Amino acid sequence: MRQGLRFGAFLAPHHPLGEHPTLQFQRDLELAALLDRLQFDEFWVGEHHSAGWETIGSPEMFLVAAAERTHHIRLGTGVISVPYHHPFNIAQRMVHLDHLSRGRAILGVGPGALPSDAVMLGIDPMTQRERMDEGLGAVLRLLREDEPITLESDWFTLRDAVLQLRPLQDEMPVAVASSISPSGMKTAGKYGVGVLSLASYLEEGLTALPTQWGFGETSAREHGQQLDRADWRIVMPFHLSDSKEQACREVADGLQRWQNDYIVGILGTPKRRPFEDGYKAARSMDEHGGAILGTPEDALEKITALQQLSGGFGTLLCFAHDWVSPELSARSYELLARHVMPQVQGLLRPLHASADRVQANKKALMERSSGAILKAIRDYNAEHPRQ
Repeated sequence: MRQGLRFGAFLAPHHPLGEHPTLQFQRDLELAALLDRLQFDEFWVGEHHSAGWETIGSPEMFLVAAAERTHHIRLGTGVISVPYHHPFNIAQRMVHLDHLSRGRAILGVGPGALPSDAVMLGIDPMTQRERMDEGLGAVLRLLREDEPITLESDWFTLRDAVLQLRPLQDEMPVAVASSISPSGMKTAGKYGVGVLSLASYLEEGLTALPTQWGFGETSAREHGQQLDRADWRIVMPFHLSDSKEQACREVADGLQRWQNDYIVGILGTPKRRPFEDGYKAARSMDEHGGAILGTPEDALEKITALQQLSGGFGTLLCFAHDWVSPELSARSYELLARHVMPQVQGLLRPLHASADRVQANKKALMERSSGAILKAIRDYNAEHPRQ
């Protein structure tokens, strides 16, 4: 397994209205296949049921299709909204995904992001975080314990429940979604599982990262658990191009549409305002660290700064967006894979070391090579004297 920072993509998805949804799904599956070929480590897919833009209602079903088109990339549910489902169904669907992906499944959970989803299901949004915590506890017991489980809750019941099929992996990785409030980190600490930080593109979310990890560590100590920074995943928008200027101009229109039409126009997200100028918004996001925009060199600099700010994390997940065309998006992922990932993961160090050793001794090496050639000529002439 490669050492160092891992890379992946987080697909909510956020698709603007107006495109054939079937073709959008196919494009998303093509993205999974592309990232697999480019040696990305993880691919995450979300669950949403309303508002028109985020159209994948079952990440497990989508990831089974992705598993058939990929070979090594790990497949995460980013995230299953636990209060929407009976914990037994979550556990058994994830086991099925693990087998069909040949042991590549990652369980990501959260309380549910869109209040419109919860209202449709008759769920009080005020109860979602507590139910996520309670439901996750039941799911983990089902995945890890051999004896039948009996639990009585005000929203689910288990009676001598046991999974007839276990995960293919010895232990399936688990991560809890976290944004700005401490609840996600506290739940991750309580159960000793990974963290999926989703709000890092917001200035307040970015600056809260060190504090957020502290919430998790405190909770872990209180419950006799441990958190590992290697299991911390941070989601960050990015787009790479030939220059920072070009990258910002390429995302400008799509970024403005995403903010104005969806985040503000449809969702009405608090404290978010429409962007008057997409290019200026892109520059601002880049300057405060809420996006990685520019060249591979810019990306390396931003990743280093993010590691220092957070105190260290294990996986950078690129927020998959439609701010640019599929062609520009594919090129951006390729630039990241070709020029950033190998630098961060240390794959180029032995190559540079080898080049440096040869360069430092090139005069002596060439002299020996030239001497060997001259000796071969002399030996040949000695064995074949001219008539």
